[in-house]
Amino acid sequence: MITKFIDENIKYEGWQLSPHWIYKNYKIQGDSIVAFVGECEVKLSEMVDIEDVINNEPIYSKLMLSFISEQYNIGLVEGVLRQRLLICKIKETLEKRGFKIRRNGDDLFFDDKKLTVSIATKSQTSVLIHTGINIDSEGAPVKASGLKSEMNISDIKILAQEIMDSYCEEIDDIIMASTKVRGV
Repeated sequence: MITKFIDENIKYEGWQLSPHWIYKNYKIQGDSIVAFVGECEVKLSEMVDIEDVINNEPIYSKLMLSFISEQYNIGLVEGVLRQRLLICKIKETLEKRGFKIRRNGDDLFFDDKKLTVSIATKSQTSVLIHTGINIDSEGAPVKASGLKSEMNISDIKILAQEIMDSYCEEIDDIIMASTKVRGV
């Protein structure tokens, strides 16, 4: 899997969670994960999470670290498992830095305030994952915490690369583990 931190500021609005967005915009073909920083505003019309639409819960963050991953040749259930693995890798990375993080499904919490948003969906060609971590919690529509505002983390690019590297190493290790056993 290929990783890339995108240095430009990108406002995540939900439409970027689409097939080949990474390939078309950054010329990265195949399984990949990219990270970038920017405002996050996902209106109900762009929501993939039907539960959020039904509950009239749009997403907003003044400043968010976003990850988008596109992975091919897997089904939606495996995609959701990989989404949860990404969430666990984020939790693990933050805990190595001394923070106590609570996970509930695909959500992470710091000081009982929501730190992340995440969704996995299936296109005709791939599974797409978006996970966002609040950097600045101000103005969020729910009680939220942020990497910078509450946790005083300033090396966002380094953190993002650590998370992507750890995630990709785990996926690669899982795939390699599946090649070393004989069938029974």
